Amino acid sequence: LKDQFDNLDKHTQWGIDFLEKYAKFVKERIEIEQNYAKQLRNLVKKYCPKRSPKDEEPRFTSCIAFFNILNELNDYAGQREVVAEEMGHRVYGELMRYSHDLKTERKMHLQEGRKAQQYLDMCWKQMDNSKKKFERECREAEKAQQSYERLDNDTNATKADVEKAKQQLNLRTHMADENKNEYAAQLQNFNGEQHKHYYIVIPQIYKQLQEMDERRTIKLSECYKGFADSERKVIPIISKCLEGMILAAKSVDEHRDSQLVIDCFKSGFEPPGDFPFEDYSQNIYRTISDGTISTPKQEGMRIDSKTTVGKAKGKLWLFGKKPKPQSPPLTPTSLYTSSTPNGSQYPIFSIEPVHYCTSDIKTGKPRIPSFRSLKRGGPALEDFSHLPPEQRRKKLQQRIDELNRELQKETDQKDALIKMKDVYEKNPQMGDPGSLQPKLTETMSNMDRLRMEIHKNEAWLSEVEGKVAARSDRRHSSDINHLVTQGRESPEGSYTDDANQEVRGPPQQHTHPAEFDDEFEDDDPLPAIGHCKAIYPFDGHNEGTLAMKEGEILYVIEEDKGDGWTRARRHNGEEGYVPTSYIDVTLEKNSKGA
Repeated sequence: LKDQFDNLDKHTQWGIDFLEKYAKFVKERIEIEQNYAKQLRNLVKKYCPKRSPKDEEPRFTSCIAFFNILNELNDYAGQREVVAEEMGHRVYGELMRYSHDLKTERKMHLQEGRKAQQYLDMCWKQMDNSKKKFERECREAEKAQQSYERLDNDTNATKADVEKAKQQLNLRTHMADENKNEYAAQLQNFNGEQHKHYYIVIPQIYKQLQEMDERRTIKLSECYKGFADSERKVIPIISKCLEGMILAAKSVDEHRDSQLVIDCFKSGFEPPGDFPFEDYSQNIYRTISDGTISTPKQEGMRIDSKTTVGKAKGKLWLFGKKPKPQSPPLTPTSLYTSSTPNGSQYPIFSIEPVHYCTSDIKTGKPRIPSFRSLKRGGPALEDFSHLPPEQRRKKLQQRIDELNRELQKETDQKDALIKMKDVYEKNPQMGDPGSLQPKLTETMSNMDRLRMEIHKNEAWLSEVEGKVAARSDRRHSSDINHLVTQGRESPEGSYTDDANQEVRGPPQQHTHPAEFDDEFEDDDPLPAIGHCKAIYPFDGHNEGTLAMKEGEILYVIEEDKGDGWTRARRHNGEEGYVPTSYIDVTLEKNSKGA
């Protein structure tokens, strides 16, 4: 390679270009990792829930698992950023610094090689000049010698010409000898410099270039390893992220999710009871009998629940004016036979409507008194009575827990103030004990207020739990009574303690109806704010609800407040709550009640 300086120049330049090419590859890989991590974080941010601490949405295990997967994916994106940072610092940055140093070193070695080559060329020129001068002087000496010999052999030449030619010969011979010596010296010097150039200087420069190229190769090898190590370092953490995703997937519990749905939407309402059998054929049996007056069997005699005013859907006149009492329809229990002188029988209708309605109401279920506070513009429902029983119980329990936590905070604050006051009393220089009295008084007042709130909410909770337990007991007893007697269920689904209290004959006059009516006639009916059309039929067996038929038009007197119920009124004044999803509501501005 002693004469391959140009080729080595090209090779070292190719090595640097390849190094920079690999550095560009690493840079693009870093950009890919950074963009990947950024897109992953944006994806996590897009699907991560944005909820305030006040949200009370049910946390299903499938949702929690998905949120955990998002967190693990966010950690995975962080590891991709770590890979990019490690590659940028350990590989790309190192390559760029080394490439700069490599260019400087290569330039220095090439300059040294060129200087050595230039010095050798200069020595060769000096040697060549001395050689040409010696050659020229030799030719001049030969010419002088030929001229001297010619004059010396010429008999006609004078002695002075011969002597002059001889002196010229001696001069040329002397100059030729001097140029010979100079040429010999220059030749010796050039040979020495040429030997030094090819055996010492150039090999040393080439060795330095070789070492530089080998160091470049080693650096590339280290960068290749660092490139892989940057990825391998984060593999354990990435594996933990993936394991976390697997654990999140295994934590999904379908039974727990189902229970959450049940707890979230459980209303606590009692399912509607069985419809009684209504026997209208007894009159026919009496007519075709053998003429004896027989009393119908008490078993199975019922009031017609479809037309009785006392049914749940006709007894909600506590919202407004009481509907006018209607004459009861022809039922088996309202028929009484009487004999004429000729022995014929005919039915006599002897039902007193007012007493019939009030007696039915008295034997029915107790109504919800909290609906009286639902007038438009009235105070907020602090006891959550607008909610179904089960949801109301949950809300009350949550409020009691929050109040207990606040009471505990106030208690801790009171204890701290008392301790601080004791310290101030023992060490007056630390503070005035009287300055803590206002704060202590305020804390005690807050504690009393919280205790009253807790007591009030616990009373409401006890009321709700008592009603739920009563409904459960009543449902259990209804199943037993239905199997044994099948005749002790009231038209609205309630049950009496004595089977003899059921309507067996014409009701007697009592004084309770007037008192009962006065209790519900103190409020004016709410104005209608629109109307609605029933899309689906609704039974309305539960307390405070209003039965409706498909296609029936009702007045809307209060909108849905988020609990899924809308307050409506019939044309005859009956009011109650209907499911919002069962109706098509049309609100009207400046509308008034009918």
